[in-house]
Formats: sequence, structure tokens, C-alpha cells
Amino acid sequence: NGQPDAFVLPRYDEIALVLQGGGALGSYQAGVYEGLAEAGVQPNWIAGVSIGALNTAIIAGNEPDKRVAALREFWCSICHPIDWVGGLGAWMPHVFGMQDEARKWASVWAAARALAEGQPGFFSPRRPLPVAGLGKQATNLVSYYDTSALRETLMKFADFDRINDGEIRVSVGAVNVRNGNLAYFDNTKMRLQPEHFMASGALPPGFPAVEIDGEYYWDGGLVSNTPLTEVLRDVDHKDALVFQVDLWSARGNPPGDFLDVSERAKDIQYSSRTRAITNMMADRQKHARFIKELLAHVPSELLKTDPLFRHAEKVANGSAINVVHLIYKNKPYEGHYKDYEFSVDTMREHWESGLEDIRDSFAHREWFDVPSREQGFVTHDVHRRPEALPQSDRATPELPPGAERKVGA
Repeated sequence: NGQPDAFVLPRYDEIALVLQGGGALGSYQAGVYEGLAEAGVQPNWIAGVSIGALNTAIIAGNEPDKRVAALREFWCSICHPIDWVGGLGAWMPHVFGMQDEARKWASVWAAARALAEGQPGFFSPRRPLPVAGLGKQATNLVSYYDTSALRETLMKFADFDRINDGEIRVSVGAVNVRNGNLAYFDNTKMRLQPEHFMASGALPPGFPAVEIDGEYYWDGGLVSNTPLTEVLRDVDHKDALVFQVDLWSARGNPPGDFLDVSERAKDIQYSSRTRAITNMMADRQKHARFIKELLAHVPSELLKTDPLFRHAEKVANGSAINVVHLIYKNKPYEGHYKDYEFSVDTMREHWESGLEDIRDSFAHREWFDVPSREQGFVTHDVHRRPEALPQSDRATPELPPGAERKVGA
């Protein structure tokens, strides 16, 4: 049936699931989680931004054996079936032999319908719209859509007592509208409510800012669309396995028209942070190895007595971090509207793509070995093979023995 054989992961101090923002593309993350559940892999920390935060609430807010079903119910509840007009995509291929064009028509229709009607249990057009020149309004009312229905949806599909008192650490990112700083709401530091997850997905100007403790918050993707930094900051001196699930690919074709430009700009804007973070971590591990080699030449009495050298030893010890990177790959019929195309058909296709990618990743059992502290930081991506990468993307040849094997960034 395509499912991976059951296997036991090596011992890791931390198993984290990191979920990027990306709107309607988020069902890809649900498919990835289904594959994790199939393999018996249960994260003990989930960090999300935007739609990733909503998926986080559903996963952490349900018992382990009910999480996949809850995700499926959640996604089916917020997506529209393609109606008879959009359903032209179902029969046009048989009549005209234009599979991609027909599917694109159905997808465009579904996206247009989302703009005009909103999505059930998620967002609806604000009427009347706040109009410039008619005076200032409350910050939480200045948006094209009203997301108040999302609170009830989250309460329906997630148990917030379980989110706060369960076995999973939960972190969701949002931006403070007043000071522009990225904040993480974490169940180890506070009691999380639906508003914390709604704030993480409050992308302006479509969605309104959410008020929490007297401050207004917007979508965390405005500053960083991935919470990977938050996770890596907390895993010093640990062995950590991180499943990084991205919905935007940094790699793509050069645009041929203005709609292509819009799509590529979104891909680059919302994916580049992950690439920068993984490159930064690889550099940090190289520096830690360099310090360790230097300390080998320091007299032992200095290592014991000098606080500076003791601190250097701590830095050199570093972490052993293994990032399994899963990145959604665009379908031929998708365009700049893919993050608000909420049809049930497309949702299921995204879900299946996530499930297929995590199953393919689990087929590489060696990827899940704990890296040595000398390696420090490794990444794997099922869509990228070392032999397929240009020389500039491979591990640099001048690295010393034991340098990290960088398969994807």
C-alpha cells in the first residue's frame, strides 16, 4: 500500500515538526503528518507559523490516534467542493484533451470563489469594507475579511486543555503590530488560546490583527515564514531531529508574464528564510569544529582554570542536528493564487503530495541516523540529490574530514 515499514528511530533528545505558512498549501503538511503517524514517529515539539500554526493546533489538540482524522475533518470543513462551473475541469479533458488547462480553469475558479465568498469556518468578506477617508477604525476591523468564524472552528477540532497540558511542546509565531518584533507563543511559558493561533495566521490586509493582552498581532510570516530559528535556538548541546515542512520552493522557472512574476516573488519571499537559516547553521557548526581543533592545542591546566576556555569548550561541543526537509513542489496547473485556492480536490492533491514525500524520505533509513558532533548539522531533501546539484550547491571541497553533508538547503 506504499506505507513505510515500521521502524524505530535512533535516540534523539528532541523530535521537532516545523510547519511553514502558506495558506491553502497547508494540507501538504497534513499529508506529511499522516506519514509520520504511519511510521510511528511522534514529535515532542511542534512549531508553526500561519497555516502551520493552525495545523499545529489540530495535531497537538488531539489524542495521537485521532490526529490524522481531525486534520482531515478540519481541512474538509474549510474547503469548498468545486461546483458545476469549476467542475468543467472534470470533463473538459475528455472532450478537448487539455488536462493541465482544464485543471487550471477549475483551480482559477476555486481561487476566485475564495476571494469573493471566503471559506466556510475560516474567513468571510467584511461588509461594509473599511474605506479610506472615512475616519480611523479599530485595528482589528481594518481588513478585507472577517476571521471570527475561525475561533469556533479551532475550538471544534482542537482541545485546548490538551494543547496546554499534553505531551507536545507548542510554539506559534506572530508579529507585534506596534513594535514589529516577532513573538513566539509557547505552551511552556503561557496558556495558549485560539487567539494565539489566529494571530499567527492574521496576514494583512486580508485578515485582521488579533488582540492579545492589549497588543495587536499579525501573521508571523511577515518577519519569518518558518519557526526553524526558534527551534534551533533551543537545541544547543542536544541531538535533534527536525522535520522542516515548507510550502514554498526557492527553486523555480524564470517568469514569462506578470502572473508568473507574482508567483515567483511569493515563492522566493516565503522560502528564502529557511535557506538562510540552514546555511547559517552549517557555518556555525564549522566554527564550532574549528574551535574544538584549536582547544586541542591548549594546555589542560588552562582548560580547567580559565573561564574563557571553559566557555569555548561549551561552544565547541555544539549540537547534533538532523533536518529532514520536505518542500511542496508546484503542480503544472498552479499559479500565483495557489495559497488561496481552497477547493477540496486541490486540498487532497496537496495532502497526497505530502504523504508521498515523507514516505519517500523514510525509504532512506540512513538519513535518520544521529549525526556525530563533528558533523554537527546535516540536511536531507528527497527532491534533491547531490549528483543533481551544481557544484556551488554541494559541500565545499575544502572542508576538513567529517564536515557536514549538505544535501538540501
